[in-house]
Amino acid sequence: MGLLGSNFVRAMLQKGETVQVWNRTAAKARALEAYGAKAFENASEAVQDADVIHVTLKDDATVDEVLEAASKGFKEGVIIIDHTTTSAKGAIQRTGDWKSKGFTYVHAPVFMGPQNALESTGFMLVSGDQSILSKLEPELSKMTGKLLNVGSEEGKAAGLKLTGNLFLQCITAGLSDALALAKAHGIKADELLNLFNNWNPGAIIPARLKKITEGKFNEPSWELNMARKDAGLMINAAKEAGTHLGIIPAVADVMDQWIAKGHGNDDWSVIAKDSI
Repeated sequence: MGLLGSNFVRAMLQKGETVQVWNRTAAKARALEAYGAKAFENASEAVQDADVIHVTLKDDATVDEVLEAASKGFKEGVIIIDHTTTSAKGAIQRTGDWKSKGFTYVHAPVFMGPQNALESTGFMLVSGDQSILSKLEPELSKMTGKLLNVGSEEGKAAGLKLTGNLFLQCITAGLSDALALAKAHGIKADELLNLFNNWNPGAIIPARLKKITEGKFNEPSWELNMARKDAGLMINAAKEAGTHLGIIPAVADVMDQWIAKGHGNDDWSVIAKDSI
């Protein structure tokens, strides 16, 4: 019953669902009784008579530990839906393990913040046995703005969630560098925000990904040599201002490796070639 799980519960209660809750810190579960949930002191009691069990936890180890403890109260045919961001390997393993014990486990990670969970907006990913997912789709769709079924391959939803999170971390790290470089030039944060409000770099992401996957690096829109020159200007400006850049020096190192391979006149996106 953390930030995400507690708001999932509140949203379910608002839709008229009967919800029983448990959390390691019991007070977090008891707090939801004010909204109509029933809190329990241990996980096995909380899942008794439940048709569907939702878990939103920290990692693979926590999911395994909590489900094992809760399993003493599982009723026959119960469905376990796990919204935790975990490894793909762990999701695959749990799907098989719980199936062998007669239970259905579905990994359904989300791109949501707490407010999304409360408002049933954002994105939820699922993959695996399509006959199971087709039955669960109506209920899962109620929890999110968009349910993305990414296919029958178990673990794919987990892999895509981690990939998406990686990109979010890169965006935040990139913004940190952008703010640092702006500061080095005496540019205020609201001025940078104004730039991005008018020129939205996020809009180019699908086209950039398409260009990379097509592999047409010999048709440059920004040559690698020129991109590396700009990276050098960024690094020098930050150094002169005593400002730290976390991402760009590493990017510059990768650029240097590709230039050394003879790709200086190719499109700078060639640095992603080996990832295709």
